[in-house]
Amino acid sequence: MEKPANSLVAVVCAATLLVLGPTAASADDCPNRGDLDEMFCDADGDLVADTPSDPSDWRDPSTLVFAYTPVEDPAVYANIFSDFVDYLAECTERNVVYFNVQSNAAQIEAMRSGRLHIGGFSTGPTGFAVNLAGAVPFAVKGDAEDWQGYNLIVIVRADSDIHSLTDLAGKRFAHTSASSNSGNLAPMALFPEAGLTPGEDYEVLFSGGHDNSVMGVDSGDYDGAAVASDVFDRMARRGQVNEDDFRIVYTSERFPTSSFAYDSRLAPELRDRMLSCFMEYEYTEEMTREFGGADRFFPVTYAEHWAVVRRVADASGAPFNRTTWESQ
Repeated sequence: MEKPANSLVAVVCAATLLVLGPTAASADDCPNRGDLDEMFCDADGDLVADTPSDPSDWRDPSTLVFAYTPVEDPAVYANIFSDFVDYLAECTERNVVYFNVQSNAAQIEAMRSGRLHIGGFSTGPTGFAVNLAGAVPFAVKGDAEDWQGYNLIVIVRADSDIHSLTDLAGKRFAHTSASSNSGNLAPMALFPEAGLTPGEDYEVLFSGGHDNSVMGVDSGDYDGAAVASDVFDRMARRGQVNEDDFRIVYTSERFPTSSFAYDSRLAPELRDRMLSCFMEYEYTEEMTREFGGADRFFPVTYAEHWAVVRRVADASGAPFNRTTWESQ
């Protein structure tokens, strides 16, 4: 079980940037590609990569590699998903390896290269995974009634004199990373209409992660930070921070949480079996507690559920394309 994961580590560690040049698999006869990279095709116009028409391009691995978003400490989720990984192996009749991915770039490159087959991608990086790695989002966390979402929130210390978004002008304000939806793209798109322009009214400081931003505000390294509400809530539930030590001075509309997506090149029979396994799985008590009451994988589509995220990306001047990725 260790060999596939170690092989993946070697590839990911060697790649600090995505290699995005044309490949032999480029679909020269593709009738519609949209925003997808040259090696993928979207003939049906649903905004995600189609399964290759040539069966020789299908991927039918004996070992499936699964990774969850590195929005927080990746090691935390290895334990949380352990029951699911065991279940998925039994359900698909394949070996399943959980990979502790260390960055969004590494996760996307791993799927693009075919070494990651199923991934939980953060909200913002989902768009890059779709367009650059051929990822097909199919689910988010949810319950019987609805899919689970989160808000961009701006947090400050409760004992500070900051009570509104505009009070943060000239302050030390943290974003998380360039590709993050709530940690960067949404603030760039939404803050100006609320009277605060990133890069003009304050210098954008990247913390490297939502948990880093929260802890940075708590310790006084930052006067405020833009973070995902679900990450903040989880940190408070775990006791990593005391919720009463913070004040929320801004809350956005709801965004979808991290997507679960598969490599579009998976063999159809394996893909369909895997999808059934996901939709039939019932979360453990630990997963439900960790994920704010979610108890299942809720079906979604990229075209519908990520529409607001794409609008934010476009409005912030950072659409999910190769040019934006290479500039980060």
